[in-house]
Amino acid sequence: MNIKKINRINKSIPMKILLISLIFFMIFTTCILVFETLFFQKFYTSWKMNTLEKNAQNFESDYNKATNDEAVSKLIVDFQDSNNSRIGILDKNGYLKFASSNDLREQSLNERIIRNALNELLATPGAFVDLKRSGKIKTYIFKNEMLDMKTSDMKTIVSVLPNQKKNEMIFVVSSLQPVNEASVVIQKIFIYVYIVAFIITILLSIIYSNMIAKPLIKLNKTASKMSNFDFTEQYVVNSQDEIGSLGATLNFLSENLDGALKSLKSANLKLKSDIEKERNVEKMRREFVGGISHELKTPISLIEGYAEGIKDDVFEEDDKNYYLDVIIDEAKKMGILVSDMLDLAQLENGNFKLKSEEFYIDKLINVTVKKYYNIFNNKKIDVQLNLAKDTLVFGDTMRIEQVLTNFITNAIRHTNENGTIEVSMKKEVDRAYVFVKNSGKNIEEENLIKIWDKFFKIDKSRNRELGGTGLGLAISKNILMLHKSDFGVKNYEEGVYFYFSLDIIK
Repeated sequence: MNIKKINRINKSIPMKILLISLIFFMIFTTCILVFETLFFQKFYTSWKMNTLEKNAQNFESDYNKATNDEAVSKLIVDFQDSNNSRIGILDKNGYLKFASSNDLREQSLNERIIRNALNELLATPGAFVDLKRSGKIKTYIFKNEMLDMKTSDMKTIVSVLPNQKKNEMIFVVSSLQPVNEASVVIQKIFIYVYIVAFIITILLSIIYSNMIAKPLIKLNKTASKMSNFDFTEQYVVNSQDEIGSLGATLNFLSENLDGALKSLKSANLKLKSDIEKERNVEKMRREFVGGISHELKTPISLIEGYAEGIKDDVFEEDDKNYYLDVIIDEAKKMGILVSDMLDLAQLENGNFKLKSEEFYIDKLINVTVKKYYNIFNNKKIDVQLNLAKDTLVFGDTMRIEQVLTNFITNAIRHTNENGTIEVSMKKEVDRAYVFVKNSGKNIEEENLIKIWDKFFKIDKSRNRELGGTGLGLAISKNILMLHKSDFGVKNYEEGVYFYFSLDIIK
């Protein structure tokens, strides 16, 4: 569990930013603490000595310009207030000429402090004389050994400036006690400051890490969806910085990928459709070849057998004419098959053009049905016509007659003796529907669609006398599709009916 948490921290940008900020804060504050502990007092002492020297020299210049004691006293008071120091002027005899206070006790204290500083200087042989002769300021640190004061054993900065113009000595004394106390106080306060700054750093780190991490998380969410081919997610660009630019680029990439994938899907679908179409064409070709071979095999065998028999003179003279009639009949059937194949090829290739015109569909039905009266009588089929007179429609007369012929002959083939065939019409709005019903067996549901296929036969056992070429309904389907007809085949209680529609001319 601990390893997982560590890995999560290593992978989290907000946690990385927080840790980096805290490390930087700790290094920075530690450096400040070390600097304050090791160098603050030295830096302050050096700065104080340099400042005291400059201010003492400025005081000397102003002091030399002063015209009375009141002006000098004011200069001394201003100097003490601005530099937090004591100042005294000794005349050539070593007496305190001016002090920074009018209080006698304070003046006595100043004199003793200055005397101690002077004694510190005189402790070095020849130092005072050299200083007076050079006329240059001298600044140094000494320990103030005033046993009657609470501030005993305290380090003090002393600047001594010979005033050669008035043959006097200017002493400036400043205690280092404030900086020592300040250093101690700073170290104590620093702990509290450190804690407060640490908490503020954490809060600020969390705030700005979230400001950076939130858009990155959104970008990652968008990119994750893109990896799963989901391009619906779009990054909302709210800034003009690098993250905003990255988001805009990601959106652009998403749109391009989405378009490319859609094009690829479309191309794949088309390819699948083409492959499927090619397979269907190949399947149809094989079925067509198989169907043709089957349909031609029997008549060719008959023609070949009877022709060889006649050639070899194996038949009686009276039988020869019968077998010649069989040969002629089979040749006609082969001719019809070839004609049907040519028609179907033209219809399926889209090369066939209809010769549409206005005609009376009821009259065409009457003419077509009359052609089969002999067959109806031979099979004892009861034919019923229920037609609307003078129904003018628009279509190719010859091809519609071909459809009617195919439907009627199909009905004859599947109607038993003493059966019934009914040809009827029905008008619906602007369309005329023609129905060809025959009594007999129903067609199985799975075969209702297949019945329009080439060479499909419901009853494989039917003899050649009653069977057709197997192309009639396939041809009819293509003709009716060119007419944009509503057509089909359905079962009813007593048998089957085929139907189609044509546009009515009003």
